[in-house]
Amino acid sequence: MKAVLFEKFKEAPKVTTLPDPSPAPHGVVIKVEATGVCRSDWHGWMGHDADIELPHVPGHELAGTIEAVGKDVRKWSVGDRVTVPFICGCGSCPECHAGHQQVCDHQEQPGFTHWGSFAEYVPIHQADLNVVALPEGMDFATAASLGCRFATAFRAVVDQGRTSAGQWLAVHGCGGVGLSAVMIANAVGANVIAIDIDNEKLALARELGAVATINGASVVNVPEAVIELTKGGAHVSLDALGHPVTCFNSIQNLRARGKHIQVGLMLGDHTLPQIPMPKIIGKELEILGSHGMQAHRYGAMLDMIASGKLDPTRLVGDRICLAEAPQALMNMNKFQSVGATVITSF
Repeated sequence: MKAVLFEKFKEAPKVTTLPDPSPAPHGVVIKVEATGVCRSDWHGWMGHDADIELPHVPGHELAGTIEAVGKDVRKWSVGDRVTVPFICGCGSCPECHAGHQQVCDHQEQPGFTHWGSFAEYVPIHQADLNVVALPEGMDFATAASLGCRFATAFRAVVDQGRTSAGQWLAVHGCGGVGLSAVMIANAVGANVIAIDIDNEKLALARELGAVATINGASVVNVPEAVIELTKGGAHVSLDALGHPVTCFNSIQNLRARGKHIQVGLMLGDHTLPQIPMPKIIGKELEILGSHGMQAHRYGAMLDMIASGKLDPTRLVGDRICLAEAPQALMNMNKFQSVGATVITSF
């Protein structure tokens, strides 16, 4: 198979030919029809993820058709159109038994714990637990964005934030996760404020339902601006970027008993952000993480997409070929196009 491979961290990946994978008895091999290029992949390439063993094939946002099926798989057949969460549960630990595969004690992540989807084929373990069927009308490029950005935003807004109609929700960072969160929060009836330093992304956030936007590059004090707009502070606030500044601002702009959801990864030099602990204590704030979403929760999200309340197709940006993936990966921390960049040609 053709795949993108890097042999050293921070060195340019290359497109090469590697052996085709075979399914485990409980797993499947998926023929990749589309896969997103995500900032998490950039973190992996930089060496920020301890799970990665070199040489390595990145990629974790994928959709495609089942190419091969292990002998113990019961739910899936060759040719089925599928996607997967970027976190796959083991099926046997206490967290999996409780339905919390997104924090599985022995989780696997394509593109991190094993070779990923910047390739023609990718293996997935415990397929009956982790694989999700795609609606017939959904194109693969849209489906590829669900497994990380959109599903992560859905869980952050709906499950972790428990955002309800009429609440104020602030989204710090309008990349793929942030714009997904804007759309989802608007769909559940929240009043959304979008914060970014890119006016083009803020314009799209307004199109997706944000009632107000703030350009962090031109506003002196972002938390004060949010508090003024909301007449007291946000009920729920997301750091969708993963930076000490956006993390601090997201906590600082909350009203009493508000919820901060940390969605963006805090890796490398950003692992110890400044936290306004006096406000957390004095205002009884909640600080929550959000790490993907379980396969069994996809039904609620897919139903909202089918009804037209959510339209992740609007968040698909550039469509590129596999040969362009190395450059796109290396540029993730310098420039991100509006919408998700997706590899659709192999």
